[in-house]
Amino acid sequence: MRRPRLATLIVSLTATLGVAFALAPPAQAASTVRYVALGDSYASGVGAGSYTSESGSCQRSTNAYPALWAAANAPASYVSVACSGATTTSVINSQLAALNSSTTLVSITVGGNDIGFSSIMTTCVLYGTTECVAAVQAAENKVRSQLPGLLDNVYNGIRSRAPGARVVVLGYPVFYQLNVPLCVGLSETSRAKIDEGINLLDEVTKAAAARHGFVFGDVRANFVGHQLCSGDKWLHALNFAELGVSYHPFAAGHSGGYYPVFRAAAG
Repeated sequence: MRRPRLATLIVSLTATLGVAFALAPPAQAASTVRYVALGDSYASGVGAGSYTSESGSCQRSTNAYPALWAAANAPASYVSVACSGATTTSVINSQLAALNSSTTLVSITVGGNDIGFSSIMTTCVLYGTTECVAAVQAAENKVRSQLPGLLDNVYNGIRSRAPGARVVVLGYPVFYQLNVPLCVGLSETSRAKIDEGINLLDEVTKAAAARHGFVFGDVRANFVGHQLCSGDKWLHALNFAELGVSYHPFAAGHSGGYYPVFRAAAG
């Protein structure tokens, strides 16, 4: 009689363990995401500090949104070739080589240098309202007439090299909170015109991304309440001691402004 009882016990235990194993959550699968970050200083993280030694003058920060996403998600591979000063042309010539058919995720922020972000802000700071408004207007004309084609060239290159990748295009934050009486510096007219120009740049970039089936990550809403003149800014104001960081996000601008948008868009 003992053997049948023992056999019954073993069968019962095996069945119980089988149920337990079936109900247990599976072990975390290794990531298959192969991520490449492209773009200009807003993608490399200028102004966010903690720059990697290998990046040199490109100033790639461990606090930039691509690095934050990679640290949180442990992709199978991650490389950022984003670089301060990059234009659509330099992305094509020196960054797209990082992509290949195994790339599954791409991020890019580019376009600001093509329309002369830096020179516009220099004009606005040094020469006053009339010159500032004229400089922004000239840039807006270029955004409408030239930027769509320049972005198309970049996006076509991305799709050609990484045909199966999810591509997330991230825009730029609007710089100024308006109607703040005690904000010193540029005139309200200049600030409003600069904001108008950035909004146009973002909308043209959004339309270009849509033409190529890419996801547009709009960071503007996240920066509301954290713009220049806000009292809780996530952007560097004009910094004469370190001009390159001027009008770029702090680390907080990447972690609170860019990263949540990219995290949601990356899927």
